[in-house]
Amino acid sequence: MSKTGKIAAWAGGVAALLAVVILVVPAFRPDTFTIKRSIVVNAPPEWVFPLLVHFQRWRDWSPWEKKDPNMRRAFGPHASGKGAIYMWQGNKEVGEGRMEIVDVKSPSLVRIKLEFVKPFKAQNEVDFTLEQKGGGTEVVWSMRGHVPYFARLAHLQRVARRLLALQA
Repeated sequence: MSKTGKIAAWAGGVAALLAVVILVVPAFRPDTFTIKRSIVVNAPPEWVFPLLVHFQRWRDWSPWEKKDPNMRRAFGPHASGKGAIYMWQGNKEVGEGRMEIVDVKSPSLVRIKLEFVKPFKAQNEVDFTLEQKGGGTEVVWSMRGHVPYFARLAHLQRVARRLLALQA
């Protein structure tokens, strides 16, 4: 085999090994995620709780509501509490989806089943927990869900791009 052939074979082997690593590594990444954010509101839990448990009041505080002023909204037969439903269709930033309150413990917990339809399909669980902190309320928002293989692959690609950008 010529020197050029050996180099080509070596390069092909490295490329094949790299492809295998890129395809195998995501399979071992976690297939679930959890995100948490918190804020302290200068009000008692009894004041904050109704804003969370009543979907029609989300326009008063939700940052997503402001991302698309023309968003179409629909609500289920229950105005608030367990079984309340909120559906939306909006621009690229807010997409399309549905939420249903599945558990309520006044004034400390609102649990929501969140289903995205667009720009991608996903089902997640969201909790709002409220705890008295001095004269205010700590509101903790958390979301949990499944991460499909292709999303883990895309995440690996983003990480690789960031690492390459740091070397430049």
